[in-house]
Amino acid sequence: MDMLNKLTNLFQQALETREPTVNLLESFVDHWKGITNYYIETTDESRPVKQTDIPWRLKQMLDILVFEEQQQQVEETGPCLEYLLQHKILETLCTLGKAQYPPGMSQQVLLFFSKVLSQVQKPLLHIINAYRPVLKLIRLCGLPNAQTEKEEALFLFSVCTRVKKDPYVLNYILEVNIEARTSRSRSSSTSDEPVAAAAGVGVSEGRAGATIPENAASPPSPSSPIPPALPGQRGTPSASASAAPGPQATSGLIHVLMHLIKSQKSRARLKALESVLLLAALPGEDSGVLLASRSPLCELLAQRLCELYSLIPSTLDPTDVLGFPLMHWRDQFPQTSEEERQSFPGSDQLTGFLCWLDYCQQLLTHAPKILSVKLAKEIHRQWLTGLLQPQLLQMSEAGILLHTALLSCSVRSIDSPALLAELVLFLLGSATHPERHADTHTDTRLTLRYKLIQHCDHLSDEISIATLRLFEELLQKPDRNIVANLVLRNLGQRGYAVPAAAGYAGEERHVADTLDESDELEEDPFFSDMYADSEFGDAEPLLTLPNRQEESRPSTQIQVAETVNSFLCLVPQEAKSSQHVQGAGYDTYVHDAHKMFKDCTALSLDWGWPDAAIDNPSPCSEFYEGHFLQVLFDRIARILEQPYDLNLQVTSVLSRLAVFPHPHLHEYLLDPYISLSPGARSLFSTLVRVIGELMQRIQHIPNFTDKLVQVRKELMGLEDETMVEHMALLRGVIVLEEFCKELAAIAFVKLPMEEQ
Repeated sequence: MDMLNKLTNLFQQALETREPTVNLLESFVDHWKGITNYYIETTDESRPVKQTDIPWRLKQMLDILVFEEQQQQVEETGPCLEYLLQHKILETLCTLGKAQYPPGMSQQVLLFFSKVLSQVQKPLLHIINAYRPVLKLIRLCGLPNAQTEKEEALFLFSVCTRVKKDPYVLNYILEVNIEARTSRSRSSSTSDEPVAAAAGVGVSEGRAGATIPENAASPPSPSSPIPPALPGQRGTPSASASAAPGPQATSGLIHVLMHLIKSQKSRARLKALESVLLLAALPGEDSGVLLASRSPLCELLAQRLCELYSLIPSTLDPTDVLGFPLMHWRDQFPQTSEEERQSFPGSDQLTGFLCWLDYCQQLLTHAPKILSVKLAKEIHRQWLTGLLQPQLLQMSEAGILLHTALLSCSVRSIDSPALLAELVLFLLGSATHPERHADTHTDTRLTLRYKLIQHCDHLSDEISIATLRLFEELLQKPDRNIVANLVLRNLGQRGYAVPAAAGYAGEERHVADTLDESDELEEDPFFSDMYADSEFGDAEPLLTLPNRQEESRPSTQIQVAETVNSFLCLVPQEAKSSQHVQGAGYDTYVHDAHKMFKDCTALSLDWGWPDAAIDNPSPCSEFYEGHFLQVLFDRIARILEQPYDLNLQVTSVLSRLAVFPHPHLHEYLLDPYISLSPGARSLFSTLVRVIGELMQRIQHIPNFTDKLVQVRKELMGLEDETMVEHMALLRGVIVLEEFCKELAAIAFVKLPMEEQ
């Protein structure tokens, strides 16, 4: 203790003298000599470092460096920092830390390096005698079963923080210069030294045969800076370097950080995650080029995503997956108790995967474009194509259901433009030409797209529901290619409509023309009289058309009113039940439709959609609505036979499509008066055929309306569920009525605001 008190007094006296820099240096040297003398004098090699004065001396040396810098009037290296670099103190400490002598020395060295990098403001990593021991210490991190993970993570975070301040040293910290020079020495060993001499650069052997660049013009000063070369300058890798990363040591910065990210210690894991975020967010495309093409960052991030996805148990309940909340990457460090968190078998593995997916998204959002694109493509290659696609195409229904639910949950989380573009390309392909019915079954390039759409009409209702939810999630994503690929490319020329030569006189016959599509329905007496006893009776016709002789074209308001009435009146009175239950009217849908329309309009604002449909449809030999709408229309046509949950999901997807403000999509899905081309069908014409089938079937069910009201009350939770005959039909009729009201609400909210 006498020795410690004496040194403390010397330090205080140094701060009070007229020449503080000289005495500060003496004090700094004394502390360093005190450390070196310990190794000369000690005889107890098992004594832990915390029981020696080494931690205290290191702290005093750090305080002197910081104080010296604060007293500097000009930006130059102070005597103490110069001594630190000149005498390779960092190199020596690195060696002592590697030897773990005395025990625990590595923690002290890591802490000292961390504090020097974070508290000394002068740039250091461009100086050879600073960056070289930093690299050596990085290589000592990430060893299996290490007890220093917390200190390692703090040290690496300090390094990355330094790189953020001085991005030009990134290529040296990543050892890109070393890698490039090593590669050249292997291919041209005989000419290596002359080229280096001509460039004014010498080489000295580093770890594992790697070469370290040094200033070779005269004996170098230990504080000589490395030229701040960037990609494309002074012989460093150019921005157009090959995208394939060169040979990478598994002890490099990126590998060590990825090792610590898997640590069981949450503080070490968090610091490692933050460190990678700092690197990925470095400004400038040059940094992005280095990380994308000269480091294994993207490959390792995607690999980790695959690892976490593979850990999700196959016994996970798809219902739990679909109901799982959105995750932020910091949610893997919960602040709430385990009892308050959603928990079920496999929830921890699912949380780990979704948190990592969100973490990748954070990187994609803040990274330079070239790095973002590279990472998204790597995720596409490793996870989507390599791991997920075989699971979606497997034969096991249980496997298909689980992985479809996981994909749907992932789609809900993805909002990065780069990753979303890769996701859409993976799921839907890149085709832009109109579909042909024959191509749906023969075009092998659309195998996954075809399979997913077919899964919407799968024999398993659970798979159909899960896949429909997947498409509903897709339709809410800010990518114009989704709607274009699934629907709009088939409606672009309005091949579903007859040419305009028929004039407006034909518009009054549109509904009748729709009914005439089927001879079977035309000849059915129930269908022709299905509105005879409707609630409107003789006082209010189904549709009130304007006088075409008085005005050449009805106003938008009249058109919308006709459309709304058409959908509201489509289901006949005897098949309605909402008027018998309070709170089940049409108005309840208007608020939801307005919000959905507002969201879709904001989503598609920059997609360059036209304001109005093209004037004349292009004639085509056979209109095909496309595979997606074909399956949806087929599903709607079977609404009276399908399970309740499946019907809800089908109508939900169609409502999502109908709310988009594209004129062709609006016309095809919401215009009851459109003159369809031969063989074409629309949403309204499909619903009309369903109504025709309904009217035939209800004639054979006694007390149909009473049973319908009973089932509606049960669905609303107003009464206990009972066993009623024709349950699927009754529930299907209720969904049909509600769907028509929803379509009417959508048509209403799409009316221009000044005319509402």
